[in-house]
Amino acid sequence: MEFYTKIPLTDYQSKINYDSKIISLGSCFAVNMAQKFKEFQFQVTSNPFGILFHPVAMEKILQYVVSDYVFTEKDVFCIDGVWSCFDAHSDLNQLDQSDCVDHLNAALQTLKFEIQQASHLITTLGTAWVYQFKETGSLVSNCHKIPQGQFNKKMLSYDEVLKSLQNISALILSLNPKINMIYTISPVRHIKDGFVENQRSKAVLVAALHQFLEGKTGQECYFPAYEIMMDELRDYRFYGSDMLHPSAVAIDYIWDKWAHTIFDPSVFAIMKKVDEVQKGLNHRAFNPASEKHGIFLDKLVGKIDDLLDEFPFMSFR
Repeated sequence: MEFYTKIPLTDYQSKINYDSKIISLGSCFAVNMAQKFKEFQFQVTSNPFGILFHPVAMEKILQYVVSDYVFTEKDVFCIDGVWSCFDAHSDLNQLDQSDCVDHLNAALQTLKFEIQQASHLITTLGTAWVYQFKETGSLVSNCHKIPQGQFNKKMLSYDEVLKSLQNISALILSLNPKINMIYTISPVRHIKDGFVENQRSKAVLVAALHQFLEGKTGQECYFPAYEIMMDELRDYRFYGSDMLHPSAVAIDYIWDKWAHTIFDPSVFAIMKKVDEVQKGLNHRAFNPASEKHGIFLDKLVGKIDDLLDEFPFMSFR
């Protein structure tokens, strides 16, 4: 007897293994997935421009990458002694103007290089709500706590999201025609927009994304993270203390679903070894000077050496 409905999962053609180079772009759930990849020592890069909540923000950054745009002082502004850019998350903020510009240009170069080298790109869409800076009429990626009165808030239409997804795909493929793209909708609820407004936003994203993917080959596909959270995990115990973000248990659950549909079976034995090492590194001995702990450390070092011999890119600290 089944006590909950299970989301059917499609087996993916282009599997991820330890030779894969992965880049994760988009909302905070993109960061959650990237952290899991890092935990198991996959080769992954996450959001060089910080969290990007909506598709137009991602599209604009990708346009910069493809056109070899160069950020200058005109692209940044100072609020309370902190320099920021409307096209980037506050992760790139700096106390010095030139440092801020340098960080933005370095992020562009990093993003371009990683896309060109990547085997897989994970794109996570968070919301269809956007903010338009009244002074310029431009849609921003982040408001940087500037008073809301300086922005017009609006929801992207179905057609705008669809067009943006088409542009994102074309820009990515112009940089790397062989890259495999996996799209997801973030399960994080953007309640600050309103309960009904959050559902409207997700509905627009879901409808436009599935229209975009209709008829696509296996090179571009969908993973139902949002549906798993909303249906299989439809209980507040699977949310964090804010009741909006998935809890660690929920992230692990979705990660497990992800792994068993997208990973090459060969990775699981390696992941088990990596997990053993990570747990060993986090272990705190009651008596560090004991012979037993010394034996434990010798075995741990041996496991690390074995992994590094096969996968030199791994890093255990």
